[in-house]
Amino acid sequence: MRVFVTGASGFVGSAIVKELLQAGHQVLGMVRSDTAAATLAQTGAGVHRGDINDIASVIAGAEKCEAIIHTAFNHDFSRYKESCMEDGQLILALGEARRPMIVTSALGLLNNGRTVTEHDVPPPSDQVPRAATEEAARSTNAYIVRLPPTTHGEGDHGFVPIIINMAKAKGESVYIGDGSNTWAAVHRFDAAVLYRLILEKMPTQKVFHPIDEVGVPFKDIATTIGNGLNIPTVSKTGADAAAHFGWFTHFAQMGVVSSAEETRRVLGWVPKERGLLEDMVKGGYLK
Repeated sequence: MRVFVTGASGFVGSAIVKELLQAGHQVLGMVRSDTAAATLAQTGAGVHRGDINDIASVIAGAEKCEAIIHTAFNHDFSRYKESCMEDGQLILALGEARRPMIVTSALGLLNNGRTVTEHDVPPPSDQVPRAATEEAARSTNAYIVRLPPTTHGEGDHGFVPIIINMAKAKGESVYIGDGSNTWAAVHRFDAAVLYRLILEKMPTQKVFHPIDEVGVPFKDIATTIGNGLNIPTVSKTGADAAAHFGWFTHFAQMGVVSSAEETRRVLGWVPKERGLLEDMVKGGYLK
């Protein structure tokens, strides 16, 4: 199958490209820069120059392929709501190509005070802007992959590196309260396998949770950082916690309890890579 992958040079997208090529599929990857194009070409994938802000350029790539995997997203948090709405519009446009499509969402959208399953639906996008992705996906009958708060591996630039940099800057690793809030986690290579399995099996189920570890306590993450950097690990609350984490406070205390039982059953997906805490120690996070 020839697959169009947006965000093909990104953290998750590049892992998907590698997984698809190893499985014998052809890939046309969308990139923006000359550097990314050169790196992608070295993998054996085809290169499509495009930009998610130019919908016509994205559609042009999609129409050359038999299926679409959409991982690209504008992470400029200064215009987060606009980026979310634009992602929804892009997915609607891609739906017009009438190809099987997998789009990337976030498990953190759902916090229902109970275990979140693949059958749960996030609040509407006028309340939670990132839900625009899933609204568009459902209207185009696309598959939805909800990545957990921590999708880890070499090249990670997500939540864990953010809190590591905060710890380095302030000389202490912090968790909020008792630190019992948990982050679900998966290695990016395991997540890439899940995207491939959806593509190959085309199941009737539409929503999938690539979760290896259902809940890693935030205190354990903070403790691993403190031990690795040889700095104190401490608990903070209220204004003290907000002073340490700043804009990231909401995420530092976020805890979404989730399930991947249906995902594993339907796809036969079995994660094989190392877990988050081991990856933090052995994967170069704490240098």
